Formats: sequence, structure tokens, C-alpha cells
Amino acid sequence: MSRRKADEAIADGQISVNDQTILELGIKIDPEKDIVKINGRNITLNTKVVYYAVYKPNGVISTANDEKGRRNITDLVPHSPRVYPVGRLDAYSEGLMILTNDGELTQKLTHPSFEHEKEYEVTTHISGDDLRHNANPISFIKKSFLDGLEIEGKLMKADKVFIKENLKSFTLDIVLHTGYNRQIRKMCAQIGLAVSKIKRIRIGKLKLYSLELKPGEYKQISKEQII
Repeated sequence: MSRRKADEAIADGQISVNDQTILELGIKIDPEKDIVKINGRNITLNTKVVYYAVYKPNGVISTANDEKGRRNITDLVPHSPRVYPVGRLDAYSEGLMILTNDGELTQKLTHPSFEHEKEYEVTTHISGDDLRHNANPISFIKKSFLDGLEIEGKLMKADKVFIKENLKSFTLDIVLHTGYNRQIRKMCAQIGLAVSKIKRIRIGKLKLYSLELKPGEYKQISKEQII
């Protein structure tokens, strides 16, 4: 609000500091310690909005906190201002993650209704007899991912799949807009593929390889680079 509006709010008794109603203008506070409220609602300082692209290494936890004390994704970026991961990768997957304090962007990137794509490079090999003896395994894999698989009461499917075969191993390039827990690993397991590596290489229009990051490194980016 403007200063004049703020003065009127103070005069009307709408403002409290440390739960004491303030009627006098010009009182000084320490915004790091004092609790300021307007009509009972906490007021906080505007924090600079930041966006970090991070190359999450294998073994790092993608949540902001871990009850087991393991290294997590927020350990890789500056601690101020506080930021949070957009979505997640399981501990043994690697690749691109975004950390930000922009809640609106987080909602847009994580909710399936906005259909923002995430792209993954997946290294696999055959583990099931059905796939091992299949006459055309590439067609079977592609059809399974695109048509979808019923797993844990959900239809899990990919938007796009590109497959490169090398003897009995396959490199899959998978594009999703959903993000069910361990979705790619579960889909692969159901059709007889064992996953040896998952790397996320794109979120929206932001590409990991264009950032020239090594595992564990981060780069500050702009919102326009993502969507």
C-alpha cells in the first residue's frame, strides 16, 4: 500500500507489532525480528524472486529437507533467499532441476493441466522374457509407453518416445507432462526393461546441455528461459 494508506491503516488500529496494536506513526521495527500484522495477517518483506537451474547428481535427495540428514538439492545453491525444488527426481536419477521461490511458476510446471514437458534420457536393458523373445521389441516398447500402462490404479503414459537400440540395450528419449512417483522406472519394469540410468535433460524449453553444467553445479537463470 502507499504510505498514506499505511498511515490510515495505523490510525484505524489495523496494524500490530508483536501482537500489540500500534496507533502512533513513525515507530521503527526490525523486520528480521519483529512480527508485523495487518488485520491479524502476517506481513513479510518482499523477497527477490530467483531461479536456479541445477544439475542434480546421482545420490542427492531432491527435496528441501531430509529426515535422514542426507545431502539434498538445496545444499547445491545459495541459502538466501530460500528456494524450493520444482518437482523432484528420485535419489538415483540425475539431471536438470529448477529451484525457485516463485510459487506461481512452481504450480505451472508441476500441475499436469498446464502440460509443460519434461524430457528424459533413459538407459535400459532387457530383463523380462516377454520382451527378450519379442520379435519387434522397439515397436512393443513404443506402443506400451504411448498407449499407457495401468500401474497402481493410474494410467501412466508418455507423450513422445524415441528409441535407439544397441544389441540388447535400449536408450529411450521420453517426454512426459505428468510426474507420478518413479513413473519411468515403474513403466520400464512392467514391460521387462531394467533401468541403469535416468537423466532429465529438459524442463519446458530449458535444456540441460545448453547450460553447460557439470553434476552438482548450478546457474542462475530467468523465468523466460523456462516457459
